[in-house]
Amino acid sequence: MKLPVIELPDVQASRPSIPINLTRVGVTDVKKLIEIARKGKRPIVLIARFNIFVDLPYDRKGANLSRNFETIDEVLEEAVDAPVYEIEELCGVVARRLLTKHEYASRAEVQMSSEYVVKRETPVTQMRCQGVADIFAEAVATRSDGTILVRKLVGAEVLGMTACPCAQEIMRDRARKELFDLGIPEAAVAQFLSRVPMATHNQRGRGTISIEVHDRYDVSLEKLIDLIENSMSSTIFELLKRSDEASVVDIAHRNPRFVEDCVRAMARSIVERFSHLPDDSLISIKQINEESIHQHNACAERHATLGELRTELTEMNVVFDQSV
Repeated sequence: MKLPVIELPDVQASRPSIPINLTRVGVTDVKKLIEIARKGKRPIVLIARFNIFVDLPYDRKGANLSRNFETIDEVLEEAVDAPVYEIEELCGVVARRLLTKHEYASRAEVQMSSEYVVKRETPVTQMRCQGVADIFAEAVATRSDGTILVRKLVGAEVLGMTACPCAQEIMRDRARKELFDLGIPEAAVAQFLSRVPMATHNQRGRGTISIEVHDRYDVSLEKLIDLIENSMSSTIFELLKRSDEASVVDIAHRNPRFVEDCVRAMARSIVERFSHLPDDSLISIKQINEESIHQHNACAERHATLGELRTELTEMNVVFDQSV
């Protein structure tokens, strides 16, 4: 005898006792193994964390959260046959698909974070080692009059080293006076100070950039990590021989930078290296220097559109690297 089909009640679709709209409803800390393809290179495998949300109208008691898991699994499986090349692209695909699954929603948001391994070579011995950067991406899909629009964001936080210009100038003046007192000729003192960088205190710097764009534009994550590193006094390495240590210290002390200098350097590099992006791209830049001789940290930020940065740098006659 065939058993009758029993339809289970859809409690989520019932009317709530307090009918108000909710901005975000979803799941957080969903761990997934994802593979990001790279042209001409081996793919990158990441263990990523996802936060997945939709908005909820006032007349619905709950969201169908299982659809969030179904959607992300579908997209990841499809990526095996049609590879995803950018993490923000992956988030955008999931966000767009969520709105087709949640027919009652008008907004879907996907956030992703992971660690990204960067291969390095030490400056002197050229030993191979690895570094780690924190990467993140977001996508927001909105539905209006049957049309779905997507904006996506990608960013990275990278560790580096900075050397303080202020303390270094004080030490340079002190060295100059000591050398004069020892009877060293002025020309020799000037030559020495130009060839040997003076001591100063150092900081571990944390540089962060995020760029938000329309769905049809892509941002190179590797390029983003590279320009954050180059905004500081020196790159740092997990493994260093003594000659490498001497080189890193020398490089950093020849390139002293305040926390403000790092942010401005990142802003100029973004304008140089992401010239294909439109003016309405949203740029967020942040640098935190963990002080070595103070108990506090130093921080600087800039939030602007790419167009605003372009205009400011052009008006100030900033020279750009034409080889970029």
